Amino acid sequence: MFTTTRFDSWDLPQTLQESLTAIGWEFVTQVQKDTIPLARRGIDVIGQARTGSGKTAAFGLPILERCEATGILQALILAPTRELANQVAEELEMLKGASGLVIQTVYGGTDIDKQAKKLGEGVDIIVGTPGRVMDMSERGHIDLATPTLMCLDEADRMLDMGFFPDIMWVVERMTGREQTLLFSATFPQEIIDAAHEFMNDPDFVLTNAEALDIPPIDLYSVRVGRTNKLWVLGRLLVRMNAEDQTIIFCNTKRMVDLAVERLKKHKFDVAGLHGDLNQNQRERILDSFRDGKVKTIIATDVAARGIDVDAISLVINYDIPNDLDSFIHRIGRTGRIGRSGEAWSLVSRDDAPQLSRIMATYGLDIQPTEAPELPEGVDRDPVRRQDDFTESADVFGFVTVQFNLSEDNAGSALQVSSWLIEQLKCDELAIGEIKFDGDATLVSLHKSKIGLAMKAVEKRDYNGHQLTCAIVE
Repeated sequence: MFTTTRFDSWDLPQTLQESLTAIGWEFVTQVQKDTIPLARRGIDVIGQARTGSGKTAAFGLPILERCEATGILQALILAPTRELANQVAEELEMLKGASGLVIQTVYGGTDIDKQAKKLGEGVDIIVGTPGRVMDMSERGHIDLATPTLMCLDEADRMLDMGFFPDIMWVVERMTGREQTLLFSATFPQEIIDAAHEFMNDPDFVLTNAEALDIPPIDLYSVRVGRTNKLWVLGRLLVRMNAEDQTIIFCNTKRMVDLAVERLKKHKFDVAGLHGDLNQNQRERILDSFRDGKVKTIIATDVAARGIDVDAISLVINYDIPNDLDSFIHRIGRTGRIGRSGEAWSLVSRDDAPQLSRIMATYGLDIQPTEAPELPEGVDRDPVRRQDDFTESADVFGFVTVQFNLSEDNAGSALQVSSWLIEQLKCDELAIGEIKFDGDATLVSLHKSKIGLAMKAVEKRDYNGHQLTCAIVE
């Protein structure tokens, strides 16, 4: 990812170079090398950049260089989420050094009056989400005709989240705009089309478009039905050391809440993070996680965008993400700055095709494995494993079970069915097709009765024959 080009070879303003030196940044990343010289010349740039590529500095340094500490808005940076806006603003604060520039975040979930008051005190750079920037503009707190610089960060995410109408509303009112920078991990045609509408002959920076900077971490998958994902999760969490930190990813806010509720019930100290929390709640949780007071966070992809903690040693995909890039964003949360890390994916039968697509697309070596063993000194599972035969069931919920019973000994399919109804105390609708295959009898049973059937053959014989029972995969 890093090149041999040094920041101090670019003759940056002294305040910026001093801040780079202070934080120990010597060599530029590839996206920075390709983007910063163009952006410093005032050229519009469309850059391919993924999480962890150094893209914030790629657009941040040229913007910081061109802005002056006047208290008049000169640059607007739009990001898809509050967390990412905060992350960008924090990095700009770190990079600005002694320049005196005022950088203000503008996003929903915070007090509008307090935000308006800060804007009224003077601001040089705004980092915000499209909806709140539009709202504050309509209220007269932001004059969009003033800034000359605009940057769209993670444009593909903003497209996915339905923000492009808001973005175009903002763009149309930025009548003083002289330069636009756009960064995106992927380039759907809608982004290309929109960019050509409001950008001036942009240069494309497609830095290693197919090469991802995937950290050197161990990748594992566990094939498990949804019913027992919490059991595997408990085994993974109980392996954590005192200094470890973990992020668990779910696809929906509802699943985050359920996972938090269930893990707390089993005495795990976890916190949930998703878009329904107000900003104060989210920032409080993130601060506790960064400080190490909270060791485990369960989050949706959007909410986790602002999490950048070096001590994360374990990432768990409770759900496999619906879009391929999110998988890379997730696992990139661990293995930071050369640390070791693991990423585990809990894969149900329905998840398996998506994980296969992810592996094929990015050439990932994800090792299939069983649930990890309990660590030494732990003699019982924190979450009890449940009987779950969903993975073996057909679309109607039936599972094929094999009994060591020949047709001669069985008598007939009707006799087998009657015996099962009596033993399982079930409705005949729970028993499907019965077939004979040599010395075996194959019975289609509803998944809710499999556990009972297994126990029944242990305690009952069939016309004097001791039975064994096995699921046919």
